Parts: sequence; structure tokens; C-alpha cells
Amino acid sequence: MDLKDEFKYLVGGYFGIREMDNYDLKVYVLKDIEDYIRDYIKINPIDNFDYKEEAEKICDEMPLKTKLQDSLLVLNKIDAPMELVFLVKSRLEEMKETN
Repeated sequence: MDLKDEFKYLVGGYFGIREMDNYDLKVYVLKDIEDYIRDYIKINPIDNFDYKEEAEKICDEMPLKTKLQDSLLVLNKIDAPMELVFLVKSRLEEMKETN
């Protein structure tokens, strides 16, 4: 996995968590993810890469299911509460059942 792909799944995970309205403490987790992404960018700069444009594209074009799957990877990296992990998994299962 290259740096761009990792950035994309981090941002996708952020937007996946943003969709978890049934988790009251999501604002704190979003802040943790945002800090993690900022640190990632500082440590791993990508030449000739527009981070903001890519984030907007991910927000607008990436399917919710993919964002939620990415969020599971991100939650693992930031040591997020298991309650949120279970909620994301449950939402993914609900999406699977409706398809």
C-alpha cells in the first residue's frame, strides 16, 4: 500500500465515522482521527498531491459501505472504543442484509 492509498483510507474512515449518528461521543473520535491524519501527513508528505481535493473527492464519491469499512481500519489504529467498532460492524451488517 502506498502513501496515497493509506491517506485515502484514513480520510474514508473519518467520513465513515461522521455518518455514525447513533454514537454520542463521535465528535471526540473524529478529533482523534483528524489528529492522526495531520500527524500522518507531517510524517509522510506526498509530493504534488492535493490533500484537500482528494478528501473532497472521497467525501463525495466514495460509497458509504467503503467508508465504514475504512473506518474499522482507522479505529483499530487509534485504539478507539470497542463500542463504536461494534456499531460500525452492525451498520455494515444492516447494509449487507438490505442488498
